[in-house]
Amino acid sequence: MVAWLTRAFGPAHVQLAEEVVQDALVKALQQWPHTGVPDNPSAWLMRVARNGAIDVLRRHKAFRERARDVEASLARPPGSRPLDGAAGAVGDDELRMIFMCCHPSLTPETRVALSLQLACGFNAREIGRALLTAEPAIAQRLVRAKRTLRDSGVSLDMPDKHDLQARLASVLEVIYLMFNEGYASAGADLIREDLCREALRLGRALAANPLTATPATHALVALIALQSSRLAARLDDAGNLVRLEEQDRSRWDQRLVALGFHHFAAASTGDAMSPYHPQAAIAALHAGAESAADTPWPAILARYDELMALAPSSVVALNRAIAVARVHGAPAALDALAPLEDAPELHRYHLYWSTRAQLLEEAGDVTRARDCYARALSCPCSEGERRFLQRRAERTAAARHTIQ
Repeated sequence: MVAWLTRAFGPAHVQLAEEVVQDALVKALQQWPHTGVPDNPSAWLMRVARNGAIDVLRRHKAFRERARDVEASLARPPGSRPLDGAAGAVGDDELRMIFMCCHPSLTPETRVALSLQLACGFNAREIGRALLTAEPAIAQRLVRAKRTLRDSGVSLDMPDKHDLQARLASVLEVIYLMFNEGYASAGADLIREDLCREALRLGRALAANPLTATPATHALVALIALQSSRLAARLDDAGNLVRLEEQDRSRWDQRLVALGFHHFAAASTGDAMSPYHPQAAIAALHAGAESAADTPWPAILARYDELMALAPSSVVALNRAIAVARVHGAPAALDALAPLEDAPELHRYHLYWSTRAQLLEEAGDVTRARDCYARALSCPCSEGERRFLQRRAERTAAARHTIQ
């Protein structure tokens, strides 16, 4: 809705578009409890937002001269747009919004943060979680970014081929982070399938476009499809998290597995290697294993080594430690984690502490494992993750009592 209205108002008035959408949502919250949810809630919201936008046109002098053009744009439903004439033109409103947010006048970090808010609907807390950055810093970054967009006079028109390619890396990162938030949400629901589906849709739209169908794009789509294939098995009937090695693999969506392997093959063309390639390869190795016992951990560890060479980060090192444990044992994995003790971005990251706890537990140090689970529980996380951590902490405490 924000992308649709920004297309009509122009990027200089993105704040106005957000306000109109918020007004429509408030009206829904006020009316639907009394009148019932409409048969087509999306159409209801779009209609209310459009009416609100027309009211804005009538009140604001800035729109009077081009009111006819704006109303014509509002008359077209979201996602529709005349072809730009150039082969491969991108017509998706959300993708156009992301490409606009990835304007070269903004820093790479700001491009991603702004896209996550305007095109993906993330709040500052969710963006901070995705980028491992404090929420106040994200809020300031967003304010500055919107001011830059307003003052620079950018448009939602797609950039030329050269500029589009320059922005594509940031666009892919946005889609990647959107999927990650859906796959392990910070909200009440551990999984947000709507975000996972939208990330896959946007990625496939890029992969179908001759201008953006790069090996990196195909690798990202492969990763998202292969990871999404496991969504139905990630939670039990009570909504509790199920670890990968404990999942019922018969519940994995084989259509998405096939789609993932299709794009993984397409990603193998060309000489360029992106960070999404080894991640897609890791997902493919898991998908190809008939059981947890058949998982080829040495090959997975090798792919993590490639990923560390391409895009080293504390989170990659954290995930790599699990593969080290499966190949060389928990003590070696704990040694691999030692350099991360000085990474401040991990001190409030629950997965860092829960991974340390798991490895300590496997190494037989249940006392320190219990302490790490306590640290994990003190960090921000979803309710589903909190329940999982609580169960693990209680099991570790019981094991420590038994040993004593």
